[in-house]
Amino acid sequence: MGPTGVGKSAFINTAIGKDVTEVGYDLESCTATMTHAVIPHPRDPTRRVVFVETPGFDDIYEDDTEILRRIAVWLAHSYSDGIRLAGIIYLQQVTQAQMWGTTRKNSVMFEKLCGIESAQNVIIATTKWGNVKPDEGERRASQLETFWEDMLSAGSQMARFDKSHKSAWAMVETIISKKPLDALQIQNEMVNLGKRLPQTEAGNTLRTSLKNLVAEHKKTIRELRSEKGHAEHEDTDLTTSVDDIDQLMKHNSIYDALGEHLEMVCHSTTVS
Repeated sequence: MGPTGVGKSAFINTAIGKDVTEVGYDLESCTATMTHAVIPHPRDPTRRVVFVETPGFDDIYEDDTEILRRIAVWLAHSYSDGIRLAGIIYLQQVTQAQMWGTTRKNSVMFEKLCGIESAQNVIIATTKWGNVKPDEGERRASQLETFWEDMLSAGSQMARFDKSHKSAWAMVETIISKKPLDALQIQNEMVNLGKRLPQTEAGNTLRTSLKNLVAEHKKTIRELRSEKGHAEHEDTDLTTSVDDIDQLMKHNSIYDALGEHLEMVCHSTTVS
């Protein structure tokens, strides 16, 4: 798992030793749906290792509500079918100079999906080491340890993916040597507790994020209106009323994306 463009496909291809998933080298995201690849364990042919790649939040074509829906549906279905995850490798770019709001949102969403109880089966993998000077990379990796303090304190580990098969497989070995996860937090919430996606911790986190986005939009419109005064020909985008935004929040895409759009999950998922 990880944000769009962090190198999830590259990690899987490197671990497997051949190209099985599409790798993006430009600004467009490649992974729009859940994809997987299966290989025999290198030292134990009787075992299989299944890599599952998730789409990243902040996708260029899909909004976060749709990404969350796809991930949640897959996790709920797989859990209902008796499939247990060995663990999760979350990829994070070491080249990022600052922890921007989107980065923090992604990390919070990830934590709410997993739950702190699953932390011991999580590895935070830093990527893009070839795009930064070694000393700068070490400094940023240290900052990431602080950024992920809660997960690390609960048992998660940090590791470095340097685009080598050895570094990728070391993480895989660490994951599969542990006892498989019983359930991620969102799996427990949706399947065992029968919650709809907007009622889960992850869904509520996304809704709060969207509410904050609307609040910022309101503030921006007020400030721009104040600057423009009562100009005779105001730009259409600036004349959107605050009341209209409230209606958007209550009845249109932003809110309903977590209502009607996401509540369809339980209608397509067997809950036991």
